[in-house]
Amino acid sequence: MRNKKLFWLLSVLLAFALTAAACGNDDDDGGEIADCEVNETDGNLNIFNWAEYIDEEQLAAFSDEYDVSVTMDVYDSNEAMQPIVAAGNSGYDLIVPSDYMVAILIAGGTVQPLNKDAIPNIANISSDFRNLIYDPAGDYSVPYQWGTTGIAVDTEAVGTDFPRSWGLIFDPAIADEHSGSISLLNDPRETIGAALKYLGYSLNSTDEGQLEEATDLVASARGRLAAFNTDSADEFLTTGETVIAHGYSGDMFTQFLETDDPSRYVYFVPDEGGTRWIDNMAIPFDAGSPCTAHTFINWLLTAEQGAALSNWNYYSTPNAAAFGGLDEDLQDFLSTPGVAPVEILEEIQDTGDFEVKFSDAFIEAKG
Repeated sequence: MRNKKLFWLLSVLLAFALTAAACGNDDDDGGEIADCEVNETDGNLNIFNWAEYIDEEQLAAFSDEYDVSVTMDVYDSNEAMQPIVAAGNSGYDLIVPSDYMVAILIAGGTVQPLNKDAIPNIANISSDFRNLIYDPAGDYSVPYQWGTTGIAVDTEAVGTDFPRSWGLIFDPAIADEHSGSISLLNDPRETIGAALKYLGYSLNSTDEGQLEEATDLVASARGRLAAFNTDSADEFLTTGETVIAHGYSGDMFTQFLETDDPSRYVYFVPDEGGTRWIDNMAIPFDAGSPCTAHTFINWLLTAEQGAALSNWNYYSTPNAAAFGGLDEDLQDFLSTPGVAPVEILEEIQDTGDFEVKFSDAFIEAKG
């Protein structure tokens, strides 16, 4: 998918074809709801998730409480996860797709409808995270965590008097000074989206001319990048491999806290705007242990486990019951100006057939 346009197209077409055959997409009900009771388990739990997004000790606690084994594999973009799960026989019982990808998975029959009776703690979801555009009734997904995407800098190298702008990466007059020490996420929608925002456009633009401008902008920045990297963007920054890094709010702040001087690093959403994303829990259409997956979702939505999740990964929680259990450091970070400036944030949305163009653009920009 990352290397060849033709391979990506064939992968998606094959994945959707196989999914349609396996799921019976002709059914009007969009798939059968699993017959599960509260706290029921029907096998071990296999999770497909973003890296460094949940504490292994928290997974072990669920394993001990429900006497099941839990394994987890990771991916670094929604586009890497989607064809694997859509093709069927992935072996996964729970996935964590982002907002716009949920809509794509629903349309493709890749995720099954939830049995909400088996998830009573869904009532703990804040009203701000209900009636979401990508799954309005919440029939297929439950919000997991949310955050922003922006830039983190090492002030020892960059100083403190820098523009709060995507120009730190895309404007050669600013960025060339740090050539070789900058990273961008290895993610089509986030990285092309950052370029679109810098150019003054929506990150959901379906204007081919605007997309071409953004593609050229990312391509022009390629020579001063240390890497396109998602999994280690935060570590690259604090180990000195980079001094400017495109990344996710919680990843960055968690990594800052592991250094001798967290105040040396700053995270912010650039003034041109950035992404507010919502990641979600969903169950693949052919999950082998759907009841265990429902039970895990319900368990994670308790006040205690919701707070534990955020206190480990330092992302914001949609779980209102967990608010009172958040660490003081986390609350301070979330209230820092520039970390979550609602007025300039935009959520990535499914652009339909145009999604392929975003992926093609990213492949072209990376060279």
